[in-house]
Amino acid sequence: MRYTVVLEPQEDGGFTIQCVEIPGAISQGETRQEALDNIKEAIELVLEVQNEELQKKTKAIKLEITQVEVANVA
Repeated sequence: MRYTVVLEPQEDGGFTIQCVEIPGAISQGETRQEALDNIKEAIELVLEVQNEELQKKTKAIKLEITQVEVANVA
């Protein structure tokens, strides 16, 4: 997957970086490359946590999908 990130140079040096598509995926680095490497890790961690939360919710709500047949009411 490809994600859009925004790099922002900091006055005291280094960069902050955040992913546009994934709120909460924010990181920083002393260099541009370090910030890019760190945001990849941040994205992976956020997606992992989101996946775990989704798994917990689907286990708690036992969903069943089935079909029913309805007699012609006409």
